[in-house]
Amino acid sequence: MLAFLEPLEELADYQEIVQKRGKAEGILQIAGCVSSQKTHLMYALSDGFEYRVIVFSSEEKAKQAYEEYKMLEENTFLYPAKDLLFYHADIKGAALTGKRMEVLKKLTEKKNREPVTVITTADAFLDGLPSKEKLWESRIEIEAGAVIDFQKLQEELVHLGYERESQIEGPGQFAVRGGILDVYPLTEEIPVRIELWGDEIDSIRSFDVESQRSVENMEKVVIYPATENVEKKEQAVSFSEYFPKEESLFFFDEPVRLQETLEAVEKEYFHSFESRKNAGMTEEADEIRVFQTKEIIEKFNTRYGIGLTTLETRCGGFKVRDVYSIQAAGVNPYNNSFEMLTQDLKKLKRQGYRVILVSGSRTRAKRLAEDLRDYDLSSFYSEDMVRTVRPGEIMVVYGCVAEGYEYPMLKFMVISESDIFGKRKKKRRRKVYEGQKIQEFAELKPGDYVVHENHGLGVYQGIEKVEVDKVTRDYMKISYAAGGILYILATQMDLIQKYAGADAKPPKLNKLGTPQWNKTKSQVKKAVQVIAQDLVELYAVRQQTEGFVYSPDTVWQKEFEEMFPFEETEDQLRAIEDTKKDMESTKVMDRLICGDVGYGKTEVAIRAAFKAVQDGKQVVYLVPTTILAQQHYNTFIQRLKDFPVRIDLLCRFRTPAQQKKTIEDLKKGLVDIVIGTHRVLSKDVTYKDLGLLIIDEEQRFGVTHKEKIKKMRENIDVLTLTATPIPRTLHMSLIGIRDMSVLEEAPMDRMPIQTYVMEVNDEMIREAIERELSRGGQVYYVYNRVEDIADVAGRVQKLVPGASVSFAHGQMSERELEDIMYDFINGEIDVLVSTTIIETGLDIANANTMIIQDADRFGLSQLYQLRGRVGRSNRMAYAFLLYRRDKLLKEVAEKRLAAIREFTDLGSGIKIAMRDLEIRGAGNLLGEAQSGHMAAVGYDLYCKMLNEAVKELKGEKEEDQFTTTMDLNIDAFIPESYIKNEYQKLDIYKRIAAITTEEEMDDMTEELIDRFGDIPKKVQQLLHIAALKSLAHAAYVTAVEQKGSDFKFTLYEKAKLDPQKIPGLLQRYGNKLVFRAEEPPYFFYQKKGRSGKETGEDTIQLLRKILEDIRELRIVP
Repeated sequence: MLAFLEPLEELADYQEIVQKRGKAEGILQIAGCVSSQKTHLMYALSDGFEYRVIVFSSEEKAKQAYEEYKMLEENTFLYPAKDLLFYHADIKGAALTGKRMEVLKKLTEKKNREPVTVITTADAFLDGLPSKEKLWESRIEIEAGAVIDFQKLQEELVHLGYERESQIEGPGQFAVRGGILDVYPLTEEIPVRIELWGDEIDSIRSFDVESQRSVENMEKVVIYPATENVEKKEQAVSFSEYFPKEESLFFFDEPVRLQETLEAVEKEYFHSFESRKNAGMTEEADEIRVFQTKEIIEKFNTRYGIGLTTLETRCGGFKVRDVYSIQAAGVNPYNNSFEMLTQDLKKLKRQGYRVILVSGSRTRAKRLAEDLRDYDLSSFYSEDMVRTVRPGEIMVVYGCVAEGYEYPMLKFMVISESDIFGKRKKKRRRKVYEGQKIQEFAELKPGDYVVHENHGLGVYQGIEKVEVDKVTRDYMKISYAAGGILYILATQMDLIQKYAGADAKPPKLNKLGTPQWNKTKSQVKKAVQVIAQDLVELYAVRQQTEGFVYSPDTVWQKEFEEMFPFEETEDQLRAIEDTKKDMESTKVMDRLICGDVGYGKTEVAIRAAFKAVQDGKQVVYLVPTTILAQQHYNTFIQRLKDFPVRIDLLCRFRTPAQQKKTIEDLKKGLVDIVIGTHRVLSKDVTYKDLGLLIIDEEQRFGVTHKEKIKKMRENIDVLTLTATPIPRTLHMSLIGIRDMSVLEEAPMDRMPIQTYVMEVNDEMIREAIERELSRGGQVYYVYNRVEDIADVAGRVQKLVPGASVSFAHGQMSERELEDIMYDFINGEIDVLVSTTIIETGLDIANANTMIIQDADRFGLSQLYQLRGRVGRSNRMAYAFLLYRRDKLLKEVAEKRLAAIREFTDLGSGIKIAMRDLEIRGAGNLLGEAQSGHMAAVGYDLYCKMLNEAVKELKGEKEEDQFTTTMDLNIDAFIPESYIKNEYQKLDIYKRIAAITTEEEMDDMTEELIDRFGDIPKKVQQLLHIAALKSLAHAAYVTAVEQKGSDFKFTLYEKAKLDPQKIPGLLQRYGNKLVFRAEEPPYFFYQKKGRSGKETGEDTIQLLRKILEDIRELRIVP
């Protein structure tokens, strides 16, 4: 952008600096610089150097500069620092190493003269890396057509730090299936599938992690190491060695700050290293090499550097060759006042200033240029890189500048959009989330309890090949009580579900061949019908009653929405849109909004409430705790302060007199919105005209409260907000009784939470707390046992004597609790040791570290909710999940901690709920009475029965329910050699069993070839049989059985077939096909004449023809 750089030519010292920058070692200090002006100055001065390195003191500054610089220079990279204290427990380790490795890759591969810019923080130079040459040697290059040693390649991958998995899920993993190797290189966007033909590489293709299907072919792939660890005998180098001295220019932002950062991090590391050694903890074998600040700064001093400072200050240990001073100033913000801006611009125009306005969107930039022309200002929009600004002109460009600046002497000014409109939150695009139904409740492994719809509860023992009549097939082996064993064809897997009960107690197995299971089933069926009745009545009443139809958005509504200080995310807009549509339609709204903590659910609710109030309706906002009520009350008051809406609070914070007045005014209709705890459900609270009920943090209300709410009014609109939907609601909404909106997109400027999972040890706890307090923050310490919480608080106090530590738990009186919370909010307490009471929605932007002791004892959604309490501002937040030393984690607990590790991204509340559902079953689906029934038949079957009962009551009689079984003497199974892994094999069996159309079959075939190589004949036949099965189902055939060369086609007794067409059909087959009208009726096909050797293909061909003919008998309605 020449316009930004041209004026610099006029700076007195600019030419001299350009001359001197590459002449000698050490730094040239330029004083008088301000925020974004530094970025432009660096960009101008870096011209002529191949490598530009820009060093900041904090991650936030580096990120901001990176955003700005990206607009100026394509080849810009952000190199993040590694957390020296806790890196080995970091669950995002692979992603971080990946980002770093990408930069190292770029630097090692750089061939031509194109310049590359790396933006980083000072502490990124502290840890040792393998040298550039070593990195180059250790990478693996694979080209299509090359010959390789497959075994050796796998060993090399392990050596490079890749982990072997059965199926790839994330970077840094690889998987082998026969002659196919999947690997997810750290530096690539998507993983790669390498297929071998003998020792030769047949093809390389990239593939998609979600579907495991190939995307496109590639010529070659280069795999970089998945760790940066330096081998013992090797010499570690600092990151600065990656930049050749002659071609590199270093920029140091405020050198003194850099030195402070380096010293702080170094001190923290060595201090902790000492105390860990004293505590006898040196188990980390891969000790990292950490340089000292002195060494780093000495290295910096041998480079060509430029230091940018705001004031003329000393530069600490940096060697300063010369000091220059320029005059630059910041721009005063206009806080949304367009008038002030235009007045200023007119003044500047008269003075002959050159002005550039920078906007973050092209359309807004064009609009801005037009708007300014209306005020007689000569403004124009330009994307021309070489166009410059003449005095008196205003140029509007598209770009990114955090804060504007001016050079008063040069009469040159840059104004950014945030100077005019305040800090707009910028938007990120994210992939559109299509709410997915739960596909697989979980994979089966031997030893799992399973439910077979006709035989009951047994234990799955794995897949066995069984030979019957010379034909081998895969059977699932299930053992029952009293030694009973059932073999089911793997192709009939759809009759089986994994048992998910409400608790961890092992269920009672059924005996085969006894009426016990059917008895259980019919009991449950009765119970289910009762519930279904309730549910359906409730929902039917809601569906039939005409809800209130709200009028379309008013001018007020639009104005109110524009006052929202943040930019809405896509999901948020969609949820708002859907909610309004529901309100404007005749049906009664019942919508569930799942969104992570702090994802703007409240805003959706506020807008709905505002809409309701405009049509003269009253709104109830129900929250689980007093403090939350207070917080939401404040939010509402804040957002609605410019509108004539009366908002009241009903909770313990209000005196009885105030409460009484509120209740009276509600009755008279004077209060528009009332926010409160379950106090608003009391008998004495009545409304004049209630229109909308909003329930926040739904997972906190018990069934009785919910029932009260439901009965409260059957025809009011209900909006439910929750971060981790409890499985029941989740499932109900998936079944389609309720509508659901999911907010999955993180609001801008929220950092994901850095999560560490490690064993408890005091050293670490102290380091974590000190780290947070040293940046002026506060810490949550969660400990869930009331008995000795005071001792724990005492122990924490001993670890950090200087901090003020307090504790809180649910058995305190609410008063005490609220006082403590109040002090914590006001920053008078540094460390709050508390039970899980904090999980309910307090927003404390200053608390950004959370330590959870005995994390293995918490439910997933609890851990998730807790973790959502930190990281509510734009600072990096830390969560430490600690478990006891040497304690064998219960398998469930281990799964939980692993799940939190997986879903550390913001916005995974709903995924967590899904996972929780798998781990602990569905909990109590429908009130107390039901958990017994559910435990009896397992969650899946229970849901299935419930679903059927609901449908039946709604009068949608299911299509005729019958299952079709195929029993043919054809080798049809998935051989061991084709798919080794049991999970994958089961998954494929299950999906083949579910094939219904020709398309699905082709799709499956494609996927199999792609993921596992060419399809063996046996699998091919398995696919054909699946297709036959769906054909038979369409022809009302319940079973196709083969005995020798005869076939029996059993019909469904209520088959809608036309008996008059049967004789014609029999005639066509001569005497080979006969029909028996027995109970149940069947066709019998007998092959007459000589029986040659039949192949499987012939049989399939024949069956397809007969079944198609039987299908022709259907009665066409």
